[in-house]
Amino acid sequence: MILDYFKLALVNLKGKKLRSWLTLLGIFIGIATVVALIGLGNGLKTAITSQFGISSTEVLTVQAGGLSNVGPPGTGVTKPLTRDDVKDIEKITYVDFAVPRNIAVLKVDYNRNRGIVYAISMPDKDKRKFGEEIMDIKAEYGRLLKDGDTTKVVLGSNFALDENMFNKKISVGDRISMDDYQFEVIGILKKKGSFIFDNAAFINDQELIDVTGNKDTVSMIGVKVKSKEVIDQGKEEVEKLLRKTRNVKEGHEDFSVQTPQAALSSVNSILTGVQIFIVLIASISIIVGAIGIVNTMLTAVMERKPQIGIMKAIGAQNKDIFFIFFFESGILGLIGGAIGVVVGTLIAYIGTIGINSFVGSTADVGINFILITSALLGSFLIGAVAGIIPAMRAAKEHPVDALRG
Repeated sequence: MILDYFKLALVNLKGKKLRSWLTLLGIFIGIATVVALIGLGNGLKTAITSQFGISSTEVLTVQAGGLSNVGPPGTGVTKPLTRDDVKDIEKITYVDFAVPRNIAVLKVDYNRNRGIVYAISMPDKDKRKFGEEIMDIKAEYGRLLKDGDTTKVVLGSNFALDENMFNKKISVGDRISMDDYQFEVIGILKKKGSFIFDNAAFINDQELIDVTGNKDTVSMIGVKVKSKEVIDQGKEEVEKLLRKTRNVKEGHEDFSVQTPQAALSSVNSILTGVQIFIVLIASISIIVGAIGIVNTMLTAVMERKPQIGIMKAIGAQNKDIFFIFFFESGILGLIGGAIGVVVGTLIAYIGTIGINSFVGSTADVGINFILITSALLGSFLIGAVAGIIPAMRAAKEHPVDALRG
């Protein structure tokens, strides 16, 4: 019986092609916008998350605040962190060890071209493995740095591309100049999907000190706590220590201590808020589309009174008339939603590829089947609900009055 209702509804819609297309336009625009924005938002979240480059859940990141100019994270601050801070933090009960991390902007010369890169320091001895783990870096070609590697450098994956800032890919064994110091490339990293890491140069801590002359201050400090269960206590103790050594009161800190989860949660909350706001605006189009369906179906009831009268005269019940118009409006919504899903998914797919290309990430560009199914079901329900009043009016038509028109 339900299949019969669908067939009759489709026949009626085919007879009113122009009106049908105009009616589903609002639903189409609304669903396409919602699907596209949610898809793009998810792609953007993944792309931004990949920029953090932190894989461990037991790591605190300590960074000085009060930026005085533009530069890499932790640089150009009014009161930078020091290597003495690293030693003090390592004495905290909840801390296994702390690792100084320096980031410097260096001039790089290769293939008669000059570029600017972020040089990131790698710690020595037992802390080296920790540094590799928290940054989640692995060699695609060659190897990673070892203790005692002097004038050696490991580069991010983008340097191995044919089209890079030097117009020539760099391979293991090549030599580059960084701030007039000669370095041999011993490794190229696997792609991380991070604009920072895929374009960075990694050299040993002492090498970066020699190049920059910076012996005392550090850009940031990576802190390994004893376990994830005590990460909050470790964070509190690090903050307490730095307030004392930097002579600042609680609430007036010139530094920050963050967990990876807190940083990502903050970014995701902002993106989700923006996403919800835009989707709410896009929903206005869906409401307009629903009103259009109501108007179209009410007009259809008026035009098809003779048809309703004939159907009732030959035995059609009120529920039959109701469901014909109910499913007709539902199909209008479904068709509009289906077209909107296709267009919205295509926009999200192309947009996510564009985001990946722009920030150098590897965000998923797959199809969200849960979102598609929800959008299709929602569009049918919107159309069906919009058709309830017209369907009830059609069902209540008296056969004699309907035949009179």
